[in-house]
Amino acid sequence: MPINVIVCGAAGRMGKLLVTLVREHPETQLVGAIEAPGHSALGKDVGEVAGIGALGIKVADDYGAAAASDTVTLDFTVAEAALDHLRTAVSKGAAIVIGTTGLSAEQRAEAEKIAPQTRTLIAPNMSVGVNVLQKVVADVARILKDGFDPEIVEIHHRFKADAPSGTALALGQAIAAAQGKNFDQAATLARQGITGQRGDEEIGIMGLRGGDVVGDHTVIFAGFGERLEFIHRAQSRECLARGALRAALWLPHQPPGLYSMRDVLGL
Repeated sequence: MPINVIVCGAAGRMGKLLVTLVREHPETQLVGAIEAPGHSALGKDVGEVAGIGALGIKVADDYGAAAASDTVTLDFTVAEAALDHLRTAVSKGAAIVIGTTGLSAEQRAEAEKIAPQTRTLIAPNMSVGVNVLQKVVADVARILKDGFDPEIVEIHHRFKADAPSGTALALGQAIAAAQGKNFDQAATLARQGITGQRGDEEIGIMGLRGGDVVGDHTVIFAGFGERLEFIHRAQSRECLARGALRAALWLPHQPPGLYSMRDVLGL
């Protein structure tokens, strides 16, 4: 039996790509397409919105009417909407994959509290490569320990609303956990003016914005006389969409709980 998939943010760049991939995959079928109230795509056939021809599914704004215990939702919206969709998924017993970034500390705390009540996967980056990078970076940070200063640089398209990226923060958190640091205390998200000497505990993170860059992340471990650099470049959003689809195929077979892409990949 194919897995029933709902796409939230269906008329967005990621949403249209997800609609296409779900339509093409033999183990999934699209059963719902959701957009924000007032969106210009409401009432239109989501296949036509995605440019793949009519699919017989209209873009709607009532997620609660579509969510059910036998569905998996792919959510690439905005933080407030994603949290609301998670609340609804919990109430309906629906599985949900959230790739939305920019959740505040309070929103993330609520999400982590209620997510285990259903099958939930939350990941700031669904790319398989990025999640492997996160594991590698943590291992390297654990080996190097002191003497190598970790710095993270990311660049995304000019339309991205949050900075630094959720992926850059996740990479920083992986380094902090591996080295026994408190990430909130160690993270330096910007430098300007006379900042003084870099602290030994710092994990620097810098966000750049411009053009149509899908997303590049560079993790630098700078030592004396040498440095290590690990780079992931997203050549298109397809890597994110394919990772999300992989998560949607995996999640329905798990018990209720909060999962990450590392769980999907067995890292």
